Amino acid sequence: MISLQRSCFLSKTPGVSGRSLALSYSQRKGCGVVRVALGSNGRPGDRNAAVLTESNLDEVREINLNDKSKAGGGVQDVYGEDTATEDQQVTPWAVSVASGYTLLRDPHHNKGLAFTERERDAHYLRGLLPPTVVSHDLQVRKMIDNVRQYQVPLQKYMAMMDLQERNEKLFYKMLIDHVEELLPVVYTPTVGEACQKYGSIFRHPQGLFISLKEKGKVLEVLRNWPERHIQVIVVTDGERILGLGDLGCQGMGIPVGKLSLYTALGGIRPSACLPVTIDVGTNNEELLKDEFYIGLRQRRATGQEYAELMHEFMTAVKQNYGEKVLIQFEDFANHNAFDLLSKYGSTHLVFNDDIQGTASVVLGGLIAAQKLVEKTLADHTYLFLGAGEAGTGIAELIALEISKQTNVPLEEARKKIWLVDSKGLIVRDRMESLQHFKKPWAHEHEPIKGLVNAVKAIKPTVLIGSSGAGRTFTKEVVEAMASLDEKPIILALSNPTSQSECTAEEAYTWSQGRAIFASGSPFDPVDYKGRTFVPGQANNAYIFPGLGLGLIMSGAIRVHDDMLLAACKWKFSKCMFI
Repeated sequence: MISLQRSCFLSKTPGVSGRSLALSYSQRKGCGVVRVALGSNGRPGDRNAAVLTESNLDEVREINLNDKSKAGGGVQDVYGEDTATEDQQVTPWAVSVASGYTLLRDPHHNKGLAFTERERDAHYLRGLLPPTVVSHDLQVRKMIDNVRQYQVPLQKYMAMMDLQERNEKLFYKMLIDHVEELLPVVYTPTVGEACQKYGSIFRHPQGLFISLKEKGKVLEVLRNWPERHIQVIVVTDGERILGLGDLGCQGMGIPVGKLSLYTALGGIRPSACLPVTIDVGTNNEELLKDEFYIGLRQRRATGQEYAELMHEFMTAVKQNYGEKVLIQFEDFANHNAFDLLSKYGSTHLVFNDDIQGTASVVLGGLIAAQKLVEKTLADHTYLFLGAGEAGTGIAELIALEISKQTNVPLEEARKKIWLVDSKGLIVRDRMESLQHFKKPWAHEHEPIKGLVNAVKAIKPTVLIGSSGAGRTFTKEVVEAMASLDEKPIILALSNPTSQSECTAEEAYTWSQGRAIFASGSPFDPVDYKGRTFVPGQANNAYIFPGLGLGLIMSGAIRVHDDMLLAACKWKFSKCMFI
Protein backbone atom coordinates (compact mmCIF):
# COMPACT_ATOMS: atom_id res chain seq x y z
CA MET A 1 0.00 0.00 0.00
CA ILE A 2 1.34 3.42 -0.94
CA SER A 3 0.83 6.18 1.59
CA LEU A 4 2.21 9.57 0.61
CA GLN A 5 2.93 12.60 2.71
CA ARG A 6 -0.03 14.91 3.08
CA SER A 7 0.48 18.66 3.10
CA CYS A 8 1.33 20.42 6.31
CA PHE A 9 -1.76 21.93 7.85
CA LEU A 10 -2.33 25.56 6.82
CA SER A 11 0.68 25.40 4.53
CA LYS A 12 0.61 26.64 0.99
CA THR A 13 0.82 23.06 -0.21
CA PRO A 14 -2.67 21.53 -0.13
CA GLY A 15 -3.74 17.95 -0.67
CA VAL A 16 -5.72 16.70 -3.64
CA SER A 17 -7.75 13.61 -4.40
CA GLY A 18 -9.60 12.55 -7.52
CA ARG A 19 -9.28 11.14 -10.98
CA SER A 20 -8.69 7.39 -11.19
CA LEU A 21 -5.84 6.07 -13.32
CA ALA A 22 -4.41 2.65 -14.06
CA LEU A 23 -0.66 2.94 -14.52
CA SER A 24 2.08 0.44 -15.04
CA TYR A 25 5.14 0.58 -12.78
CA SER A 26 7.19 2.30 -15.47
CA GLN A 27 4.43 4.84 -16.02
CA ARG A 28 4.32 5.54 -12.32
CA LYS A 29 7.90 6.75 -12.49
CA GLY A 30 6.64 9.79 -14.36
CA CYS A 31 3.96 10.68 -11.84
CA GLY A 32 4.55 13.43 -9.34
CA VAL A 33 2.21 12.34 -6.56
CA VAL A 34 -0.26 9.44 -6.58
CA ARG A 35 -2.39 7.61 -4.09
CA VAL A 36 -3.65 4.05 -3.88
CA ALA A 37 -7.40 4.13 -4.40
CA LEU A 38 -8.04 2.52 -1.05
CA GLY A 39 -8.85 4.35 2.15
CA SER A 40 -6.71 3.90 5.24
CA ASN A 41 -9.18 1.29 6.46
CA GLY A 42 -8.70 -0.79 3.33
CA ARG A 43 -11.90 0.47 1.76
CA PRO A 44 -12.46 2.82 -1.16
CA GLY A 45 -11.99 6.38 -0.04
CA ASP A 46 -10.57 9.75 -1.01
CA ARG A 47 -9.63 11.25 2.35
CA ASN A 48 -5.97 10.29 2.42
CA ALA A 49 -5.26 11.92 -0.90
CA ALA A 50 -2.06 12.91 -2.60
CA VAL A 51 -1.43 16.30 -4.05
CA LEU A 52 0.21 18.00 -6.98
CA THR A 53 0.71 21.62 -6.00
CA GLU A 54 2.56 24.71 -7.12
CA SER A 55 5.55 23.81 -4.96
CA ASN A 56 5.91 20.17 -5.98
CA LEU A 57 4.90 20.13 -9.63
CA ASP A 58 8.58 20.55 -10.50
CA GLU A 59 9.67 17.76 -8.16
CA VAL A 60 8.78 14.53 -9.91
CA ARG A 61 10.23 11.71 -7.87
CA GLU A 62 10.24 7.93 -8.05
CA ILE A 63 8.55 6.16 -5.16
CA ASN A 64 10.32 3.13 -3.80
CA LEU A 65 7.49 0.77 -2.87
CA ASN A 66 9.81 -1.32 -0.70
CA ASP A 67 11.13 1.60 1.35
CA LYS A 68 8.94 1.45 4.47
CA SER A 69 10.59 4.54 5.94
CA LYS A 70 8.74 6.59 3.33
CA ALA A 71 5.42 4.84 3.75
CA GLY A 72 3.01 7.19 5.47
CA GLY A 73 4.78 10.21 4.04
CA GLY A 74 7.86 9.95 6.22
CA VAL A 75 5.79 9.52 9.38
CA GLN A 76 6.89 6.56 11.48
CA ASP A 77 4.47 3.63 11.38
CA VAL A 78 3.67 4.03 15.08
CA TYR A 79 0.58 1.88 15.24
CA GLY A 80 1.39 -0.54 12.41
CA GLU A 81 -1.08 0.78 9.85
CA ASP A 82 1.24 0.06 6.93
CA THR A 83 2.16 -3.48 7.90
CA ALA A 84 -1.47 -4.22 8.81
CA THR A 85 -2.39 -4.12 5.11
CA GLU A 86 0.40 -6.26 3.76
CA ASP A 87 -1.73 -9.38 3.67
CA GLN A 88 -4.46 -7.69 1.62
CA GLN A 89 -4.72 -8.28 -2.11
CA VAL A 90 -4.02 -4.76 -3.34
CA THR A 91 -3.19 -4.08 -6.97
CA PRO A 92 -0.11 -1.87 -6.55
CA TRP A 93 -0.64 0.10 -9.75
CA ALA A 94 -4.27 1.09 -9.13
CA VAL A 95 -3.95 4.74 -8.18
CA SER A 96 -6.17 7.78 -7.83
CA VAL A 97 -5.33 11.42 -8.31
CA ALA A 98 -8.32 13.52 -7.38
CA SER A 99 -8.99 16.64 -9.36
CA GLY A 100 -11.62 18.75 -11.00
CA TYR A 101 -15.07 18.96 -9.51
CA THR A 102 -14.31 16.27 -6.91
CA LEU A 103 -11.43 18.31 -5.55
CA LEU A 104 -13.60 21.40 -5.10
CA ARG A 105 -16.06 19.31 -3.06
CA ASP A 106 -13.33 17.94 -0.77
CA PRO A 107 -13.16 20.24 2.31
CA HIS A 108 -9.82 18.81 3.42
CA HIS A 109 -8.00 19.83 0.24
CA ASN A 110 -10.15 22.50 -1.37
CA LYS A 111 -8.50 25.93 -1.58
CA GLY A 112 -11.31 27.72 -3.39
CA LEU A 113 -10.06 30.68 -5.40
CA ALA A 114 -6.59 30.31 -3.87
CA PHE A 115 -5.62 27.61 -6.41
CA THR A 116 -2.80 29.01 -8.53
CA GLU A 117 -2.76 29.03 -12.33
CA ARG A 118 -0.49 25.98 -12.49
CA GLU A 119 -2.58 24.10 -9.94
CA ARG A 120 -5.72 24.78 -11.94
CA ASP A 121 -4.06 23.27 -15.00
CA ALA A 122 -2.69 20.30 -13.10
CA HIS A 123 -6.00 19.47 -11.43
CA TYR A 124 -8.42 20.15 -14.29
CA LEU A 125 -9.99 23.14 -12.59
CA ARG A 126 -10.17 25.40 -15.64
CA GLY A 127 -13.71 26.66 -16.06
CA LEU A 128 -14.78 25.34 -12.66
CA LEU A 129 -13.53 28.51 -10.91
CA PRO A 130 -13.67 32.20 -11.81
CA PRO A 131 -10.41 33.31 -13.44
CA THR A 132 -9.20 35.41 -10.49
CA VAL A 133 -6.69 33.95 -8.05
CA VAL A 134 -7.47 35.12 -4.50
CA SER A 135 -5.05 34.66 -1.61
CA HIS A 136 -6.06 32.99 1.67
CA ASP A 137 -5.59 36.32 3.47
CA LEU A 138 -8.11 38.06 1.21
CA GLN A 139 -10.54 35.14 1.55
CA VAL A 140 -10.30 35.45 5.33
CA ARG A 141 -11.10 39.17 5.18
CA LYS A 142 -14.14 38.46 3.02
CA MET A 143 -15.41 35.64 5.24
CA ILE A 144 -14.98 37.52 8.51
CA ASP A 145 -16.96 40.41 7.03
CA ASN A 146 -19.71 37.98 6.06
CA VAL A 147 -19.83 36.43 9.55
CA ARG A 148 -19.97 39.86 11.19
CA GLN A 149 -23.12 40.69 9.25
CA TYR A 150 -25.07 38.12 11.26
CA GLN A 151 -26.60 39.46 14.46
CA VAL A 152 -27.67 36.12 15.96
CA PRO A 153 -24.79 34.06 17.45
CA LEU A 154 -26.27 30.77 16.21
CA GLN A 155 -26.25 32.12 12.66
CA LYS A 156 -22.56 32.91 13.03
CA TYR A 157 -21.98 29.38 14.34
CA MET A 158 -23.77 27.85 11.36
CA ALA A 159 -21.79 30.04 8.95
CA MET A 160 -18.53 28.83 10.51
CA MET A 161 -19.62 25.19 10.36
CA ASP A 162 -20.59 25.61 6.70
CA LEU A 163 -17.13 27.00 5.99
CA GLN A 164 -15.48 24.08 7.79
CA GLU A 165 -17.46 21.63 5.67
CA ARG A 166 -16.32 23.13 2.37
CA ASN A 167 -12.86 24.63 3.02
CA GLU A 168 -11.12 23.33 6.14
CA LYS A 169 -7.90 25.27 5.67
CA LEU A 170 -9.74 28.57 5.33
CA PHE A 171 -11.87 27.78 8.38
CA TYR A 172 -8.83 27.24 10.61
CA LYS A 173 -6.88 30.17 9.22
CA MET A 174 -9.87 32.40 9.91
CA LEU A 175 -10.29 30.97 13.43
CA ILE A 176 -6.59 31.39 14.22
CA ASP A 177 -6.42 34.94 12.84
CA HIS A 178 -9.57 36.04 14.73
CA VAL A 179 -9.53 33.67 17.70
CA GLU A 180 -10.68 36.20 20.31
CA GLU A 181 -13.71 37.14 18.22
CA LEU A 182 -14.62 33.65 17.01
CA LEU A 183 -13.88 31.59 20.12
CA PRO A 184 -17.32 32.41 21.65
CA VAL A 185 -18.90 31.45 18.31
CA VAL A 186 -17.44 27.97 17.75
CA TYR A 187 -17.18 27.24 21.49
CA THR A 188 -18.99 28.37 24.61
CA PRO A 189 -21.43 30.04 24.93
CA THR A 190 -22.84 29.63 21.39
CA VAL A 191 -22.10 25.91 21.17
CA GLY A 192 -24.61 25.35 23.98
CA GLU A 193 -27.46 26.73 21.89
CA ALA A 194 -26.15 24.80 18.89
CA CYS A 195 -26.40 21.55 20.88
CA GLN A 196 -29.94 22.37 21.97
CA LYS A 197 -30.94 22.82 18.32
CA TYR A 198 -28.52 20.32 16.81
CA GLY A 199 -31.27 18.18 15.32
CA SER A 200 -32.65 21.13 13.40
CA ILE A 201 -29.33 22.45 12.13
CA PHE A 202 -27.63 19.08 11.46
CA ARG A 203 -26.38 18.93 7.87
CA HIS A 204 -23.25 16.83 7.66
CA PRO A 205 -21.70 14.29 10.08
CA GLN A 206 -18.55 15.67 11.69
CA GLY A 207 -17.77 12.74 13.95
CA LEU A 208 -18.74 9.20 14.92
CA PHE A 209 -22.10 8.36 16.50
CA ILE A 210 -21.84 5.11 18.46
CA SER A 211 -25.18 3.99 19.83
CA LEU A 212 -26.53 0.90 21.56
CA LYS A 213 -27.37 -0.39 18.09
CA GLU A 214 -23.63 -0.77 17.47
CA LYS A 215 -22.98 -2.75 20.65
CA GLY A 216 -20.72 -5.65 19.72
CA LYS A 217 -19.55 -3.84 16.57
CA VAL A 218 -17.78 -0.78 17.97
CA LEU A 219 -14.39 -1.71 16.49
CA GLU A 220 -15.99 -2.02 13.07
CA VAL A 221 -17.62 1.38 13.51
CA LEU A 222 -14.27 2.97 14.41
CA ARG A 223 -12.81 1.51 11.23
CA ASN A 224 -15.52 3.25 9.22
CA TRP A 225 -13.81 6.56 10.04
CA PRO A 226 -11.56 7.45 7.07
CA GLU A 227 -8.52 8.45 9.17
CA ARG A 228 -6.28 5.94 10.90
CA HIS A 229 -3.65 8.23 12.45
CA ILE A 230 -5.87 9.53 15.27
CA GLN A 231 -4.11 11.27 18.15
CA VAL A 232 -6.99 12.87 20.10
CA ILE A 233 -10.55 11.69 20.71
CA VAL A 234 -13.10 13.85 22.52
CA VAL A 235 -16.06 11.71 23.61
CA THR A 236 -19.34 12.55 25.34
CA ASP A 237 -22.55 10.74 26.16
CA GLY A 238 -24.47 14.03 26.20
CA GLU A 239 -25.91 13.62 29.69
CA ARG A 240 -24.58 16.87 31.18
CA ILE A 241 -23.94 19.36 28.40
CA LEU A 242 -22.55 22.55 29.98
CA GLY A 243 -25.25 23.76 32.38
CA LEU A 244 -28.03 22.67 30.01
CA GLY A 245 -28.53 19.10 31.20
CA ASP A 246 -29.25 15.97 29.16
CA LEU A 247 -29.11 16.70 25.43
CA GLY A 248 -28.49 13.11 24.37
CA CYS A 249 -27.06 12.59 20.91
CA GLN A 250 -27.18 16.31 20.22
CA GLY A 251 -24.20 16.78 22.51
CA MET A 252 -22.00 16.11 19.47
CA GLY A 253 -21.50 19.86 19.15
CA ILE A 254 -19.21 19.76 22.20
CA PRO A 255 -16.59 17.28 20.85
CA VAL A 256 -16.65 19.06 17.49
CA GLY A 257 -16.05 22.45 19.14
CA LYS A 258 -13.36 21.14 21.49
CA LEU A 259 -11.40 19.55 18.67
CA SER A 260 -11.59 22.72 16.59
CA LEU A 261 -9.66 24.35 19.42
CA TYR A 262 -7.19 21.48 19.60
CA THR A 263 -6.26 22.47 16.04
CA ALA A 264 -6.56 26.26 16.27
CA LEU A 265 -4.89 26.63 19.68
CA GLY A 266 -2.87 23.43 20.00
CA GLY A 267 -1.72 22.97 16.41
CA ILE A 268 -2.90 19.36 16.13
CA ARG A 269 -3.83 18.30 12.61
CA PRO A 270 -7.62 18.17 12.00
CA SER A 271 -7.20 14.72 10.48
CA ALA A 272 -5.74 13.48 13.79
CA CYS A 273 -8.85 14.51 15.74
CA LEU A 274 -11.96 12.38 16.19
CA PRO A 275 -15.23 13.61 17.79
CA VAL A 276 -17.37 10.81 19.24
CA THR A 277 -20.83 10.71 20.79
CA ILE A 278 -21.94 7.65 22.73
CA ASP A 279 -25.72 7.47 22.35
CA VAL A 280 -27.42 5.44 25.06
CA GLY A 281 -30.69 7.38 24.90
CA THR A 282 -31.88 10.46 26.74
CA ASN A 283 -34.08 11.27 29.71
CA ASN A 284 -34.98 14.64 28.19
CA GLU A 285 -38.70 14.35 27.50
CA GLU A 286 -38.71 17.35 25.15
CA LEU A 287 -36.12 15.71 22.93
CA LEU A 288 -37.90 12.36 22.95
CA LYS A 289 -41.00 14.13 21.63
CA ASP A 290 -39.08 16.32 19.16
CA GLU A 291 -39.60 15.11 15.58
CA PHE A 292 -36.20 16.53 14.63
CA TYR A 293 -34.25 14.72 17.36
CA ILE A 294 -31.49 12.65 15.72
CA GLY A 295 -30.65 10.22 18.55
CA LEU A 296 -32.10 7.03 20.01
CA ARG A 297 -35.67 7.59 21.16
CA GLN A 298 -35.49 5.76 24.45
CA ARG A 299 -34.70 6.38 28.09
CA ARG A 300 -31.02 6.32 29.01
CA ALA A 301 -29.39 2.95 29.47
CA THR A 302 -27.68 2.59 32.83
CA GLY A 303 -25.83 0.01 34.89
CA GLN A 304 -24.29 -2.98 33.17
CA GLU A 305 -25.62 -2.15 29.69
CA TYR A 306 -24.00 1.28 29.81
CA ALA A 307 -20.75 -0.01 31.32
CA GLU A 308 -20.42 -2.74 28.69
CA LEU A 309 -20.80 -0.31 25.78
CA MET A 310 -18.27 2.11 27.28
CA HIS A 311 -15.79 -0.70 27.95
CA GLU A 312 -16.17 -1.98 24.41
CA PHE A 313 -15.51 1.54 23.13
CA MET A 314 -12.41 2.05 25.28
CA THR A 315 -11.03 -1.37 24.31
CA ALA A 316 -11.70 -0.79 20.62
CA VAL A 317 -10.03 2.64 20.66
CA LYS A 318 -6.86 1.20 22.13
CA GLN A 319 -6.90 -1.71 19.70
CA ASN A 320 -7.49 0.48 16.65
CA TYR A 321 -5.36 3.54 17.47
CA GLY A 322 -2.80 2.31 19.95
CA GLU A 323 -1.62 3.07 23.47
CA LYS A 324 -0.83 6.75 22.95
CA VAL A 325 -4.16 8.06 21.65
CA LEU A 326 -5.55 10.69 24.05
CA ILE A 327 -9.17 10.21 25.08
CA GLN A 328 -10.81 13.29 26.57
CA PHE A 329 -14.05 12.65 28.47
CA GLU A 330 -16.46 15.55 28.09
CA ASP A 331 -19.77 16.41 29.76
CA PHE A 332 -20.53 13.08 31.39
CA ALA A 333 -22.83 13.19 34.41
CA ASN A 334 -21.18 13.03 37.84
CA HIS A 335 -22.09 9.42 38.54
CA ASN A 336 -20.30 8.28 35.36
CA ALA A 337 -17.53 10.88 35.06
CA PHE A 338 -15.66 9.89 38.24
CA ASP A 339 -16.13 6.16 37.67
CA LEU A 340 -14.81 6.32 34.09
CA LEU A 341 -11.79 8.41 35.06
CA SER A 342 -10.98 6.07 37.94
CA LYS A 343 -11.50 2.90 35.92
CA TYR A 344 -9.53 3.85 32.81
CA GLY A 345 -7.00 6.29 34.26
CA SER A 346 -4.58 3.43 34.92
CA THR A 347 -5.04 1.65 31.59
CA HIS A 348 -5.53 4.42 29.01
CA LEU A 349 -4.32 7.95 28.26
CA VAL A 350 -7.48 9.63 29.51
CA PHE A 351 -8.33 13.12 30.68
CA ASN A 352 -11.62 14.54 31.97
CA ASP A 353 -11.84 18.19 31.00
CA ASP A 354 -14.67 18.97 33.42
CA ILE A 355 -12.78 17.57 36.40
CA GLN A 356 -9.12 18.14 35.53
CA GLY A 357 -9.19 20.85 32.86
CA THR A 358 -11.40 23.21 34.83
CA ALA A 359 -9.28 22.61 37.93
CA SER A 360 -6.07 23.50 36.09
CA VAL A 361 -7.46 26.77 34.72
CA VAL A 362 -8.87 27.87 38.07
CA LEU A 363 -5.71 26.99 39.97
CA GLY A 364 -3.66 28.87 37.39
CA GLY A 365 -5.90 31.90 37.85
CA LEU A 366 -5.58 31.77 41.63
CA ILE A 367 -1.80 31.57 41.32
CA ALA A 368 -1.86 34.62 39.04
CA ALA A 369 -4.21 36.48 41.41
CA GLN A 370 -1.66 36.25 44.23
CA LYS A 371 0.03 39.30 42.74
CA LEU A 372 -3.14 41.34 43.30
CA VAL A 373 -4.26 40.14 46.72
CA GLU A 374 -0.78 39.61 48.17
CA LYS A 375 -1.77 36.28 49.68
CA THR A 376 -0.58 32.72 49.10
CA LEU A 377 -2.97 29.89 48.28
CA ALA A 378 -2.74 28.67 51.88
CA ASP A 379 -3.80 32.09 53.21
CA HIS A 380 -7.24 31.83 51.62
CA THR A 381 -10.43 30.14 52.75
CA TYR A 382 -12.40 28.68 49.82
CA LEU A 383 -16.14 28.20 49.43
CA PHE A 384 -17.64 26.40 46.44
CA LEU A 385 -21.22 26.51 45.22
CA GLY A 386 -21.52 23.19 43.43
CA ALA A 387 -20.01 19.87 44.48
CA GLY A 388 -20.06 17.99 41.20
CA GLU A 389 -17.17 16.93 38.98
CA ALA A 390 -16.01 20.51 38.31
CA GLY A 391 -16.26 21.71 41.92
CA THR A 392 -14.61 18.70 43.53
CA GLY A 393 -11.98 18.54 40.79
CA ILE A 394 -10.98 22.17 41.37
CA ALA A 395 -11.00 21.70 45.14
CA GLU A 396 -8.75 18.64 44.96
CA LEU A 397 -6.14 20.32 42.75
CA ILE A 398 -6.07 23.41 44.99
CA ALA A 399 -5.61 21.20 48.05
CA LEU A 400 -2.85 19.26 46.30
CA GLU A 401 -0.95 22.46 45.48
CA ILE A 402 -1.39 23.84 49.02
CA SER A 403 -0.07 20.54 50.37
CA LYS A 404 3.00 20.75 48.14
CA GLN A 405 3.67 24.41 48.99
CA THR A 406 3.30 24.06 52.76
CA ASN A 407 4.44 20.46 53.27
CA VAL A 408 1.25 19.57 55.15
CA PRO A 409 -0.76 16.37 54.58
CA LEU A 410 -3.38 16.54 51.83
CA GLU A 411 -6.14 15.87 54.36
CA GLU A 412 -5.04 18.94 56.33
CA ALA A 413 -4.97 21.12 53.20
CA ARG A 414 -8.53 20.08 52.37
CA LYS A 415 -9.78 21.66 55.59
CA LYS A 416 -9.38 25.13 54.07
CA ILE A 417 -11.94 24.25 51.37
CA TRP A 418 -15.70 24.06 51.89
CA LEU A 419 -18.41 22.97 49.45
CA VAL A 420 -22.12 23.75 49.24
CA ASP A 421 -24.44 21.50 47.24
CA SER A 422 -28.21 21.52 46.72
CA LYS A 423 -28.77 20.39 50.34
CA GLY A 424 -26.49 22.95 51.95
CA LEU A 425 -22.99 22.97 53.40
CA ILE A 426 -21.27 19.59 53.18
CA VAL A 427 -20.50 18.54 56.76
CA ARG A 428 -19.71 15.32 58.61
CA ASP A 429 -23.29 14.90 59.81
CA ARG A 430 -24.24 14.20 56.18
CA MET A 431 -21.47 11.64 55.58
CA GLU A 432 -23.70 8.58 55.16
CA SER A 433 -25.83 10.19 52.44
CA LEU A 434 -22.96 11.73 50.47
CA GLN A 435 -21.66 10.46 47.14
CA HIS A 436 -18.12 9.10 47.37
CA PHE A 437 -16.50 12.09 45.62
CA LYS A 438 -18.03 14.53 48.15
CA LYS A 439 -16.92 12.71 51.31
CA PRO A 440 -13.37 14.16 51.47
CA TRP A 441 -14.96 17.62 51.83
CA ALA A 442 -17.24 16.83 54.76
CA HIS A 443 -15.73 18.81 57.66
CA GLU A 444 -16.83 19.31 61.25
CA HIS A 445 -19.45 22.07 61.31
CA GLU A 446 -23.09 22.53 62.09
CA PRO A 447 -25.40 22.06 59.07
CA ILE A 448 -26.09 25.28 57.13
CA LYS A 449 -28.75 25.93 54.50
CA GLY A 450 -28.36 28.61 51.89
CA LEU A 451 -25.25 30.09 50.26
CA VAL A 452 -25.41 33.47 51.98
CA ASN A 453 -25.57 31.80 55.39
CA ALA A 454 -22.58 29.64 54.45
CA VAL A 455 -20.61 32.75 53.40
CA LYS A 456 -21.32 34.45 56.71
CA ALA A 457 -20.38 31.34 58.72
CA ILE A 458 -17.28 30.15 56.81
CA LYS A 459 -15.98 33.66 55.98
CA PRO A 460 -14.32 32.73 52.67
CA THR A 461 -11.98 34.99 50.72
CA VAL A 462 -12.52 33.00 47.51
CA LEU A 463 -16.00 32.14 46.20
CA ILE A 464 -16.18 29.70 43.27
CA GLY A 465 -19.37 28.82 41.42
CA SER A 466 -19.61 25.55 39.49
CA SER A 467 -23.25 24.76 40.11
CA GLY A 468 -24.72 25.26 36.64
CA ALA A 469 -27.41 27.36 38.31
CA GLY A 470 -27.65 30.90 37.03
CA ARG A 471 -27.85 34.04 39.20
CA THR A 472 -27.12 32.25 42.47
CA PHE A 473 -24.45 34.79 43.48
CA THR A 474 -27.04 37.30 44.60
CA LYS A 475 -26.44 40.87 45.73
CA GLU A 476 -26.52 39.74 49.36
CA VAL A 477 -23.90 37.04 48.67
CA VAL A 478 -21.51 39.37 46.83
CA GLU A 479 -21.90 42.12 49.44
CA ALA A 480 -21.17 39.57 52.19
CA MET A 481 -17.98 38.55 50.34
CA ALA A 482 -16.95 42.21 50.00
CA SER A 483 -17.44 42.74 53.73
CA LEU A 484 -15.03 39.90 54.53
CA ASP A 485 -12.09 40.91 52.37
CA GLU A 486 -10.79 44.03 50.64
CA LYS A 487 -10.33 42.15 47.37
CA PRO A 488 -12.63 39.11 47.30
CA ILE A 489 -12.04 36.63 44.50
CA ILE A 490 -15.30 35.67 42.80
CA LEU A 491 -15.30 33.07 40.03
CA ALA A 492 -18.64 32.43 38.28
CA LEU A 493 -17.61 29.45 36.17
CA SER A 494 -20.87 27.90 34.94
CA ASN A 495 -21.60 27.86 31.21
CA PRO A 496 -23.20 29.09 29.06
CA THR A 497 -23.70 32.76 29.91
CA SER A 498 -27.32 32.21 30.96
CA GLN A 499 -26.15 29.78 33.66
CA SER A 500 -23.39 32.00 35.08
CA GLU A 501 -23.75 32.50 38.85
CA CYS A 502 -23.58 36.26 38.32
CA THR A 503 -22.61 38.72 35.61
CA ALA A 504 -19.42 40.76 35.58
CA GLU A 505 -21.43 43.94 36.05
CA GLU A 506 -23.14 42.53 39.13
CA ALA A 507 -19.86 41.37 40.68
CA TYR A 508 -18.14 44.74 40.21
CA THR A 509 -21.15 46.86 41.16
CA TRP A 510 -22.15 44.93 44.29
CA SER A 511 -18.54 44.77 45.52
CA GLN A 512 -18.03 48.49 44.79
CA GLY A 513 -15.39 47.68 42.20
CA ARG A 514 -13.22 45.64 44.58
CA ALA A 515 -13.90 42.09 43.38
CA ILE A 516 -11.39 40.12 41.34
CA PHE A 517 -13.74 38.44 38.90
CA ALA A 518 -13.58 35.79 36.20
CA SER A 519 -16.28 33.75 34.48
CA GLY A 520 -16.60 30.65 32.36
CA SER A 521 -18.22 32.47 29.45
CA PRO A 522 -17.09 35.90 28.27
CA PHE A 523 -18.60 39.17 29.49
CA ASP A 524 -18.10 42.65 28.05
CA PRO A 525 -16.00 45.25 29.92
CA VAL A 526 -17.82 47.06 32.72
CA ASP A 527 -17.71 50.80 33.43
CA TYR A 528 -18.10 51.58 37.14
CA LYS A 529 -17.53 54.98 38.72
CA GLY A 530 -15.19 56.18 36.02
CA ARG A 531 -13.17 52.97 35.83
CA THR A 532 -13.31 50.27 33.19
CA PHE A 533 -13.07 46.68 34.42
CA VAL A 534 -12.20 43.94 31.93
CA PRO A 535 -13.47 40.64 33.32
CA GLY A 536 -11.29 37.58 32.98
CA GLN A 537 -12.41 34.32 31.44
CA ALA A 538 -11.59 31.13 33.33
CA ASN A 539 -12.32 28.79 30.47
CA ASN A 540 -10.95 25.33 29.79
CA ALA A 541 -9.87 26.48 26.33
CA TYR A 542 -6.84 28.00 28.04
CA ILE A 543 -5.55 24.60 29.12
CA PHE A 544 -6.75 21.51 27.26
CA PRO A 545 -5.28 22.25 23.79
CA GLY A 546 -1.81 22.82 25.23
CA LEU A 547 -2.06 19.95 27.69
CA GLY A 548 -3.19 17.62 24.92
CA LEU A 549 -0.36 18.73 22.65
CA GLY A 550 2.14 18.18 25.45
CA LEU A 551 0.85 14.67 26.12
CA ILE A 552 1.11 13.79 22.43
CA MET A 553 4.57 15.30 21.93
CA SER A 554 5.98 13.65 25.06
CA GLY A 555 4.64 10.23 24.11
CA ALA A 556 2.88 9.92 27.47
CA ILE A 557 0.67 6.89 28.07
CA ARG A 558 -0.94 8.10 31.32
CA VAL A 559 -2.04 11.47 32.77
CA HIS A 560 -0.79 12.33 36.28
CA ASP A 561 -1.67 15.16 38.68
CA ASP A 562 1.86 16.55 38.47
CA MET A 563 1.29 17.16 34.76
CA LEU A 564 -1.78 19.25 35.55
CA LEU A 565 0.07 21.25 38.18
CA ALA A 566 2.96 21.88 35.82
CA ALA A 567 0.60 22.93 33.04
CA CYS A 568 -1.30 25.50 35.09
CA LYS A 569 1.86 26.95 36.68
CA TRP A 570 3.58 27.39 33.33
CA LYS A 571 0.49 28.71 31.62
CA PHE A 572 -0.19 31.45 34.12
CA SER A 573 3.24 32.17 35.61
CA LYS A 574 3.72 35.24 33.43
CA CYS A 575 0.17 36.24 32.61
CA MET A 576 -2.97 37.37 34.36
CA PHE A 577 -6.36 36.22 33.16
CA ILE A 578 -8.33 37.66 36.03
